[in-house]
Amino acid sequence: MNLQGNRHKKRLIVIDSDALLYRAYYALPPLTTKKGELVNAVYGFLLALLKAVKDFSPEYVIASFDFPAPTFRHKEFKEYKSKRAKTPPELREQFPKIKEILKTLKIPIIETEGFEADDIIGTIVKLKNLTGIETIVLTGDSDLLSLADRDTKVYLLKRGVKEAVLYDEKKVREKYQGLEPGQIPDFKGLRGDPSDNIPGVPGVGEKTALFLIKEFGSLENLYQKLKSGNQKIKEPLQKKLLDNENLAFISKSLSKIKQDMPIKIDLNNCRWRSYNKNEVREALTKYEFKTILNKF
Repeated sequence: MNLQGNRHKKRLIVIDSDALLYRAYYALPPLTTKKGELVNAVYGFLLALLKAVKDFSPEYVIASFDFPAPTFRHKEFKEYKSKRAKTPPELREQFPKIKEILKTLKIPIIETEGFEADDIIGTIVKLKNLTGIETIVLTGDSDLLSLADRDTKVYLLKRGVKEAVLYDEKKVREKYQGLEPGQIPDFKGLRGDPSDNIPGVPGVGEKTALFLIKEFGSLENLYQKLKSGNQKIKEPLQKKLLDNENLAFISKSLSKIKQDMPIKIDLNNCRWRSYNKNEVREALTKYEFKTILNKF
């Protein structure tokens, strides 16, 4: 795929910051300053950002973060993400460091209590004042593939922080064997998502979930047809689906990224390269990022 794409449109990169930091922390070996501060996640984050900037030459950049508090999804389903290990202190201590550098780079940081970075990103790509701007979502989380559309692509880190794949609508359809990006929450409503502890329908695997959503289009239509006596679904599967209808719709709701948060973006505050070079040099030197400093 041509990464430069259609250049008559201006470009915005939106960073899924938590996902990038997690990916970098676990992908890179420990990297410490002379003072003994661990900075491998910050270093990897900046490498991924610089790669995306080089590949897409954006006019604008924004960073989104999860807010460190329960979200509306936890209220809806208390077991949401309950099986995930707690963030290691060594990683958590790097969050303020990357925020410090982002502020120096004049990249706006957006985080909202009760919501995840995914919801911030989902809302940003739908903002009316961004119509006609191509958005590139930089992430290590495949959940965001559901946002791909005519003006939105997802740059998904593949291995570590140096390799990534650009997903447009066509490539998402290939990955999900014909499903549209917007049907991924329906698919997860049946299949679930173990990484987020989203249950789905017990006993329904990936192949069955793909078949059902491709056949019926959505979870709502599937259950409407099911209750009207559709004979395409065998009796044992019908029973699983009907017995777990509530769980299926809760799972879809948990998987669906919100796109209607009260967020406003002033693009004049998001311009890439509006930073002061001396301030950036000072911030990067503080953490001994000589290689990254050379790239800037």
